[in-house]
Amino acid sequence: MDFDQLETFLEVARHSSFSRAAEKRFRTQPAISSQIRSLEEEIGAKLFDRSGGKVALTGAGKVFQQYAELSLDARKTMIVTVAEMERVPRGEIVVGANEGTCLHILPEVFADFKKQYPEVGVQISRLERAKILESIIDNSVDFGVVSTPVDDKRLTVVNIHRDELVIIVPPGHPLCGMKQAAVADVVRFPLLLPKVGRTRDALENLFHDQRLKPKIAMELDSSELLKRFVAADVGIGFIARSNVMEDVKAGVLATVGMAGAAIRRDLALVFRKDKALSRAALAFIEIAVKLKQPQAARG
Repeated sequence: MDFDQLETFLEVARHSSFSRAAEKRFRTQPAISSQIRSLEEEIGAKLFDRSGGKVALTGAGKVFQQYAELSLDARKTMIVTVAEMERVPRGEIVVGANEGTCLHILPEVFADFKKQYPEVGVQISRLERAKILESIIDNSVDFGVVSTPVDDKRLTVVNIHRDELVIIVPPGHPLCGMKQAAVADVVRFPLLLPKVGRTRDALENLFHDQRLKPKIAMELDSSELLKRFVAADVGIGFIARSNVMEDVKAGVLATVGMAGAAIRRDLALVFRKDKALSRAALAFIEIAVKLKQPQAARG
């Protein structure tokens, strides 16, 4: 029995799926099945019930899960504690964030962190908001970066980035060149909106409050796709200003402020309150907060 087998077992238990665990572990499903089979032979008990087309923990599996989690936590604590003795941050941190945050907010943070702490491994899990919060709770990730507010009392929330929604239009659009536009003017044009999420909820509330009926041309689950379709003049959309700065600079898109209807989109670094933070984790928080301050404050 080794730590790799324990990690595989916990992935299968977490997702109730051998195929999903194989995706997460970047292995084939037969390889995952072989590891579980070896564990069951060593322990002398079935860990999973595979009958009825479903995968579920047996009674023995539930008991084993507790010890597997304790063993991996102890291993992580051991590595961090020994590294702490050298006073040099080591180990690994795993951060969960959505597509836009991974592409436009975090690269600067990760680059600065790796320059200062090259011995610390960094992994990024690209997830949507609900899965990020779920992964923080089950310790699949060390940190999550999500929009605020976060109401779960089990979590610590550290604000790292302040942003706002802007209207994006292709060059040559009737709204292009305007400093601001009323939402009532915006809804006269076909709109591209995110399928779900905090941005979609905020926009739906805005339309409802102003008694507006938008012309929704497309609903997209990717901010990058939304930008590309706006650039192709399929419609216009709304996006966080930081997610479109490079496109505006390149002349691919133009932004227009929202007159009288500012929608803020603040991001926070989120982690479990009961989490014992390593020196590497504390350093990551410090860098994230520092780098996402307004430019003027950073001198």
